[in-house]
Order: sequence, then structure tokens, then C-alpha cells
Amino acid sequence: MKTVVCLFVLMALAVAEPKEQYTSRFDGIDIGEILANKKLLHAYLKCILDKGRCTAEGRELKSHIREALENRCAKCTDTQRKGTRRVITHLINNEPDYWNQLTAKYDPTHQFTKQYETELRTVKA
Repeated sequence: MKTVVCLFVLMALAVAEPKEQYTSRFDGIDIGEILANKKLLHAYLKCILDKGRCTAEGRELKSHIREALENRCAKCTDTQRKGTRRVITHLINNEPDYWNQLTAKYDPTHQFTKQYETELRTVKA
């Protein structure tokens, strides 16, 4: 779940290596499996939106969304950056209602997300 939230928040790859990173404890999660299972994906999204129950992974991810968005995922592992891009691409192209809710909650002025939306709308997840 940590990967999903970070995936969701992070729009671009960080250029510099961070001194501190988010836990890699959840980096082994199969993102493809989550994206292919709408029920599972929607449960994670509801957690992130404070509209449903959260797993431990969900709470961990949700706690880092705003910071990761603001600092361009500087504390993310490479796995988290790649996964974030994949999840965001999927949400923009296949779950626009959830994408809109997420951006309204975490980036209401589109300060961080707007610059990436055009690019990610054209990419296949």
C-alpha cells in the first residue's frame, strides 16, 4: 500500500539522491495486481481520501502524500518513483473521478500535478 500512495502522489522522478528515504518495507507489492483489481484499488483510494478503512500500508502511505508531492518524491526509493508514475498514469487514464478527488484533496491549486497531467495522459500504464 505504501507504494500505491507514493505512486499516487509522486509526479516526477527526483534528480538528487535523498539522505533519508521512506520505508522500503512495501516496495515488493505487486502494483499490476492492484491496478487490475478495481475492488482492491478502490479500497486503497478510499483510504487515501479518508472515505474508507485503511490498512497499515495505507496509513503509512497517506502520511507521506503531501510531503512527497511537495518535494518531488525526494525521499522515495527508485521502486516507489516508478510505481508512483505507473499508478498516476493509470488513475489519470482509467479512474478520472478518483484522480480528480485526489488532486482536489492533495493539490487543490494544481501547483504540483498540472505540469505532469498532459504527459501522463498520453502514456499507457
